[in-house]
Amino acid sequence: MKPLIKIGIVGVGGMGTVHLNNYAELPDCKVVAVCDPTEQAAKTAEEHHLRHYRDLEEMLKDPEVELCDVCTPTFLHKTHVTAALRAGRHVICEKPLALSLADAKEMFSLAKEMGVRLFVGQVLQFSPPARVLHELVESGRFGKMLDAQFLRLSACPRWVKNGWLFDKTKSGHLPFDLHIHDLDLIVSLWGRPDSFSYTAVGREGLGYNEHYRFSYRFGDSTVSAEAAWYNADIPFTATWRVYFEEAVVLFDGTTLTAYRFDHEPETFDIEEKRLIPTGINLPPTGMFYEELGSFLREIERDPHAAPAREEELLTVIGILEQVVNNS
Repeated sequence: MKPLIKIGIVGVGGMGTVHLNNYAELPDCKVVAVCDPTEQAAKTAEEHHLRHYRDLEEMLKDPEVELCDVCTPTFLHKTHVTAALRAGRHVICEKPLALSLADAKEMFSLAKEMGVRLFVGQVLQFSPPARVLHELVESGRFGKMLDAQFLRLSACPRWVKNGWLFDKTKSGHLPFDLHIHDLDLIVSLWGRPDSFSYTAVGREGLGYNEHYRFSYRFGDSTVSAEAAWYNADIPFTATWRVYFEEAVVLFDGTTLTAYRFDHEPETFDIEEKRLIPTGINLPPTGMFYEELGSFLREIERDPHAAPAREEELLTVIGILEQVVNNS
C-alpha cells in the first residue's frame, strides 16, 4: 500500500476550497490541516475534521504536513512559498507563482537548494482541449501552425473580496489574472516568442486597463490573444482557433473541431471523465483533479527533482511583468 502524502492547505477561500474538494477524491493523499486566519476557515476545518492554524509558521511545525498547497492571494505567494520551502516542504502554488521574474527565480532556486518539489497551478494545461492541441502540435498531423488566436473575456470581477485584484502591486491586474492562462499554453506549445507587442485600453481614471490585445511572433507565424475585464455583464468567453497548414482547429468553448477541404469536420472527444463541483464561479470540472493528481504522482516518482516546467513558467512571468510595468 502506498504511503499517503499529507497536505496542509494555505488559504481556504475559493481556490483553497476547490483544492480541498479535489484532494478528497484523489487516492494516496490526505489533507490534514489548513492555515487561514478567518473564522470561515475555522468552520471549514471543523467540518472536514482538519487541524486549523492561523499562522503558517505554526503549521510548518506540524510534522505531519509534507506538502503545502498555497492558495492565498497573489501578493502573499512569495512569503508563503518561501516559508514552506525553507521548512523542507514540497509546494503547490496557485497561479501566478509571482509577479516578478526575480521573485520567481528566487523561489525556483530555493526549491532546488532544499531538494523539494515546486509546482505552479496552471490548470488550463490539464483541460481536454489543451491536451488535444498539444497532441496536434507535437504530432504535426495538420502541418505547422501558421496563425492562432486565443480569447479570454470576462465581465469585471466585482466578486473579489477586499479589492486586492484591482491593486496592480498585489495582483498584476488583468495580464496576471486572465491572460496568463493563454500565454502559458502558448509558450508550452511553441516556446519563447521571438517578439511580442500589445495594446491596452480602459476607461479614464479607472487605474487599470480593461482590455488587452497581444501579438506574439514565432518565426513567420503570429499568435494573437485578447483578454478583458469588461464593464459589461457579458458571458465568460474562453475560446481559441489555430490555423495549421492543412486545417483550422476551432475550440468554441464547448466543442473542438478540425475543418479541412475534402473532409467532413472532425469533432474531438473533449468530454471530461470526472466532474467535481468547484464551489466557486466555475462549473464542475475535472481539471483540478487531473492537475493535482499529476503533481502528487510527480512527487511520488521523484521527490527531489528540479521544479516542473521552470523555463516555460519563467518565460511567461517575464513577459507579463514587462506588460504590467509598461501599462
